[in-house]
Amino acid sequence: MNRLLLMLAVAAAAGSLLLSSPTSAQFVPSSKKTAHVRIIKGPELELARENLTIITWTTNNPGGSPEHFGVVHYGTDPKDLSQTAKNPIRLNSGHSSTVFRVRLDNLKPRTTYYYRVDSMESNGKSDGVNSSVKTFTTQ
Repeated sequence: MNRLLLMLAVAAAAGSLLLSSPTSAQFVPSSKKTAHVRIIKGPELELARENLTIITWTTNNPGGSPEHFGVVHYGTDPKDLSQTAKNPIRLNSGHSSTVFRVRLDNLKPRTTYYYRVDSMESNGKSDGVNSSVKTFTTQ
């Protein structure tokens, strides 16, 4: 009897998983786009190791598409920030601010880098926020 109940429970659980739609369960609608996105903290170096650097900053919540990217434009010349790193983030419309973290890999040792940050929606449209140029030197 216990074995039959167990088999029925497993079949019911499997059936509910097969018939559910994880995509619709994870769908987050766009929210109202913020009129003026501004950096409220940073940008700053969160982590600097031999092969890994993380830049972090906080903005007011940009709104719009829930899928966003934090973007760092960087290079070894402050007038040529032609290298780009970006990391995805999902906005939480219930929060008033958003923390962006972007990972920079394979940087040259003992080299000074210059950078500025930005954020954009998944369609590539900038949120209109750009930091001043900052600097760090790798180990």
